Amino acid sequence: MLIEGKHRRSIWLEADGRSVGIIDQTRLPHAIVTLRLETLADAAHAISSMQTRGAPLIGAVAAYGMCLALQDDTSDEALELAYRRLVGTRPTAVNLKWALDEIMAAVRNRPRGERIAAAYARAAEICEEDIAINRAIGHHGLALIEAIAAAKPLGTPVNVLTHCNAGWLAAVDLGPATAPIYLAHEKGVPLHVWIDETRPRNQGAALTAFELNHQGVPHAVISDNTGGHLMQRGLVDLVITGADRVTAKGDVCNKIGTYLKALAAGDTGVPFYVAVPSPTIDFALADGRDIPIEQRSGEEVATVTGRTGDGRIETVTVVPEGSPVANFAFDVTPARLVRGLITERGVLPATREALAAAFPERVRRAAGPVG
Repeated sequence: MLIEGKHRRSIWLEADGRSVGIIDQTRLPHAIVTLRLETLADAAHAISSMQTRGAPLIGAVAAYGMCLALQDDTSDEALELAYRRLVGTRPTAVNLKWALDEIMAAVRNRPRGERIAAAYARAAEICEEDIAINRAIGHHGLALIEAIAAAKPLGTPVNVLTHCNAGWLAAVDLGPATAPIYLAHEKGVPLHVWIDETRPRNQGAALTAFELNHQGVPHAVISDNTGGHLMQRGLVDLVITGADRVTAKGDVCNKIGTYLKALAAGDTGVPFYVAVPSPTIDFALADGRDIPIEQRSGEEVATVTGRTGDGRIETVTVVPEGSPVANFAFDVTPARLVRGLITERGVLPATREALAAAFPERVRRAAGPVG
């Protein structure tokens, strides 16, 4: 996608063929800063500190984190240590474990002298596969947007509401939830996007708005509690969110506040869709209530960071001193509230049967040992 008119990806291999470049997303939208990851520790910190974030992207970064670990030590013991360190950085998004398992499967039974090259090759494939998956999701989601546009008066925009950031900054490129939007925009379909600010980290206001602004997509940032009002007024045609984990029976775990959007959509008859790359589906887990929900630092809720009128970046406290803070990072939307899962293999009902039929190879793998 574009930043200041130039194509960028969210992750890339640096010119030395060893280290990995990423965009520091904690600095967006006010500064575009890139980071060079050179060690396992760099990759683990980037994920846990959310310098890099989004389920597909942290999987890609973790894959390259394994490559960086192998540069120092190609032994089985080092592999296991690197795996455990990276898998513990973010517990909710399943893409992280999926990507680590992919690297382990690629190198585990190889001679030590072949492991580095095999790991880098699989990490690069994971990145390219992510782009292809998101493009396919985009085409399937585009059909939904076009169908709504065809039923509206000519030239009337399709109003899409999205939550958090499941855009190209959350993936390698395109992004699952934004791919249908970008393809519709490229095709000339009139549309407008309502962007939830998405407290506490304001990932909608900071990241999704940054993306859409640079792509020239009409949009407006709204407070988190506005979506239900807009739906009641007929100002939302469909909701498209991303996901951090989807269970085998179609329950959706995503950024905190997603469940409330699904409830409002269900009450007002607005179709609620979730854009889901297949690595985000956890076929080993059936019930959304069993997904581990990350609890992050209360500082994220108690403070807000922004740019002052004279250009300084400042963090201010908005919670009274002494008030305890809880910060649950995700919630779970039951499958019954989801109109459809937009996957690379089509728009599927949020049911065990539909997911298993679409991805039988993933079901088989979940039933047996990795690698």
